[in-house]
Amino acid sequence: MPTSSIAPLLTPPQMMAELRAALPHFKQIEWFERTSSTNADLLTKTRTSEFRLARPWLLGSHLQVNGRGRAGRTWQNRAGANLMFSCAFDAFLPPRQLPTLSPLAGVAACEALRRMLVPEHRSQLTMKWPNDVQWQFSKLAGVLVEVTRAGTSRLSLDHYVVIMGIGVNLDDARALSQSLNRQVADWSEVTAQDSKAADMSTPGIVAGIARSWYSSLNDAIGQGFNDFPERYAAVDALAGQHINVIDESRILHAGIACGINTLGQLLVRTAEGETAVSVGEISVRPQY
Repeated sequence: MPTSSIAPLLTPPQMMAELRAALPHFKQIEWFERTSSTNADLLTKTRTSEFRLARPWLLGSHLQVNGRGRAGRTWQNRAGANLMFSCAFDAFLPPRQLPTLSPLAGVAACEALRRMLVPEHRSQLTMKWPNDVQWQFSKLAGVLVEVTRAGTSRLSLDHYVVIMGIGVNLDDARALSQSLNRQVADWSEVTAQDSKAADMSTPGIVAGIARSWYSSLNDAIGQGFNDFPERYAAVDALAGQHINVIDESRILHAGIACGINTLGQLLVRTAEGETAVSVGEISVRPQY
């Protein structure tokens, strides 16, 4: 039986040195032993820094004491067991496309992680809308996207700063599964089955995701989102599944997941027809 292989996290100075070499186009790269929240830190920097146009930025931390996920949830983490970082990018987009950036970040992260696997294992890495990255249908990584007005927004009404944050479980999947009462995966499970993944360093994982976010956002700004539903379909964990869309413990829609549209909305085929869903938690209904 294969064994897992996870290299220990490098020290913050070592992480910064390797990331600066791997991401020369990033204007600022910082890594800390601990911080409150990497997303919150970058939002603060965006609103207060005198270098507001010197992006992209990357900020990571071994431990987040107030890390958070979607819908204000607390992100459970332990130093050495999670890989957590955020990136800040300038984006020139119409307001109606801003919600699309959440699933775009999930797709881009999933694509980056797939490139770290041998081809025969890539289909086991998927994305559950809106942006959870899964390994064999258990959550491996969570993504949080936040948008704020850029400091130049009075000059350009479509200028925003996008903060994309991610937490990748490196270890602790069994403990997290028990704590959260749902199946959680970690990178050690991936490396136990995939020799290419086992050779990846933690700075390599960070750089791969950061580059994928950067190029995906630039492509969307320059070319639009017309090809996004096709990209999503290639990593879609929900395609053809019977699902419930839940908000505040109430089922809003029940039907079959049918991909997304160019706004990143989940398409659900119900008895009344196809519905485009913008918000809600997705529960896959068991089929007997």
